[in-house]
Amino acid sequence: MQYNASNATLWNSIVQFGIISCALLVATLLRRKLPFVRQSLLPTSVLAGFLLLLARNTGVLHLDTIFLETLTYHGIAVGFIAMSLRVPRQRSAAERSAMTGAKSGALIVSCYLVQALIGLAISFALSYTVMPGLFKASGILLPMGYGQGPGQANNIGTSYEALGFTGGRSFALSLAAAGYLCACVVGVLYLNLLRRRGLIRTSTQPCAQDAVTVDDFQDCGEIPVAESIDRFSMQVVMVLAVYLATYLVSWGVDAGLSAIAPGLGTTLSPILWGFNFIVGSLMAIGLRSLFTGLKKTRIMTRQYQNNYLLSRISGVAFDLMIVAGIASINIEDLSGLWIPFLLMAAAGGIVTLLYLQRVCRRIYPDYYYEGLTSMYGMLTGTISSGVLLLRELDPGFETPAANNLVLGSGFGIAFGAPMLLLIGMAPKSDASVWLVFGLAAVYLALLLLFLCKAGKTRNRQED
Repeated sequence: MQYNASNATLWNSIVQFGIISCALLVATLLRRKLPFVRQSLLPTSVLAGFLLLLARNTGVLHLDTIFLETLTYHGIAVGFIAMSLRVPRQRSAAERSAMTGAKSGALIVSCYLVQALIGLAISFALSYTVMPGLFKASGILLPMGYGQGPGQANNIGTSYEALGFTGGRSFALSLAAAGYLCACVVGVLYLNLLRRRGLIRTSTQPCAQDAVTVDDFQDCGEIPVAESIDRFSMQVVMVLAVYLATYLVSWGVDAGLSAIAPGLGTTLSPILWGFNFIVGSLMAIGLRSLFTGLKKTRIMTRQYQNNYLLSRISGVAFDLMIVAGIASINIEDLSGLWIPFLLMAAAGGIVTLLYLQRVCRRIYPDYYYEGLTSMYGMLTGTISSGVLLLRELDPGFETPAANNLVLGSGFGIAFGAPMLLLIGMAPKSDASVWLVFGLAAVYLALLLLFLCKAGKTRNRQED
């Protein structure tokens, strides 16, 4: 093997990580030295991502977009595995009975339906007025871009393009990119509005620091800081071991489905691998439960997880993921489709925020703003943008809001199954588009009924 610069395989990852690291250092300096940047509540990782996005699109820097997309994909899983390994606090009976995971899933899918109805209303209005040639089912790509992200947007957009929507793939991917930008820009503006109204508290002082005590860093019965293996090394080892198990389980399920039912395997494979962070979180919870059982039987006498260090691992993973996710954004060519794109992009961001303001107050009464901002970030961009907004309000992930993103996504797969039928029906004919519109409205009403009736909790937080 050659160890010089000609060996791109050897050095590419290091170079890309170095560029991301330098961008984070520059963004930290700007936030530290420029008061208007600091007071804007723009997260450092978001600022670094936009710096790299600007540098990439102006040709100043050459960035490997495949590497950036890979880092975003793995960063989500690693971050949530580290969070799920943490030893949880004891939940109250009210929290256990609130069905928060199921309600989060219903909320996510209901927001998809709201976005679909808004998108279809826009495509209907344009197709019957100023753009008679517009593909009427194009509006259903709004929840694919905003709610599902670039992966599903690409898949559905490509299939619609094959069914007659010229430029469907570019349209869907551009909506996904606009959604991510909406999550970062509108989300940060909304945080500033809440702060000016005195509804949230954030630290903007340059010398503000969080005090870390021994109780924060170490629980009773933990392994020593350093013995035959360093405590931090143990946390990294557990996270990577769980991620390896996640890969093996996902591969096994995918291979089994493909062998038994090839058609079903083809349908479920993108979902299985696209939501690998859910599988990883479940595997981490399983390992955590195994440790708890071994301690109860006295087979294991020490606690191997350290919540403080696991939080730091998730923090690093999320920071890198956010920078890479923003830096990899691509706005595709939208020849002839700028009007529906701009209308849907704007309406999607506004209506999603208004809808979540109403529903999140009922579902998350004790951490309303954390739940609202995290869900808004995820339902306009991806789960990574939900995390970046949440970290401005809950940097230590002390509220259940971050876990709700994972639990809700899991339940959302079940609640969202009927939407697959609607997406497949929509492009068949004009009549089918109207039928899909009506069915989406009915299903939205059923989900809202579920959200109102299931696991009622008292609203204890005012706007």
